[in-house]
Amino acid sequence: MKADPSESKGVLSRSAINARLMDDPPLVADYRDLDRQLQPNGFDVTVRSVAAYSTSSTAGSMGIADEDRRLPDRDELAFGDEGWLELQRGPYLLTFNEIVNLPRHIMALARPRSSLLRSGVAIHTAVWDAGYSGRSQALMTVHHPMGFRIQRDARVAQLVFIYLDSGDAQGYTGRYQHENL
Repeated sequence: MKADPSESKGVLSRSAINARLMDDPPLVADYRDLDRQLQPNGFDVTVRSVAAYSTSSTAGSMGIADEDRRLPDRDELAFGDEGWLELQRGPYLLTFNEIVNLPRHIMALARPRSSLLRSGVAIHTAVWDAGYSGRSQALMTVHHPMGFRIQRDARVAQLVFIYLDSGDAQGYTGRYQHENL
């Protein structure tokens, strides 16, 4: 499958992302504030929920076969007054507000906002494969000894969208397709 020849190769610009917000389905849906989230080289994603890894559950596992993959239990945390969470050092699972709908000729990578890094907080993500659609998640690790405060709907990472040299005929078909919708 060939990509649309009218589209340039490389990273999507602000104007290209903005135009794709009108697609059906839109490249990104359920965003909070387009003026703040649309960036020169990407789109900021925001916090919908935060979960802590349960200390009473078993560990996750990754085997060769998909059926050998197990995720550890998590406990969703409740945002306090004015939507804030006080986090201690450790790992947390973030769920984003935004729904990403990638056509089969665009993939995405996410990078943490620099203010997080400067605060001793890291965001880890996987590749958003061409053809993926869903409300994705990321691992946030608080490294700072004093912890970290985060507010619901805060912008935490920037998605960078990349054109493929040709579209993938099948697109993403993994277990996380349409997750958290």
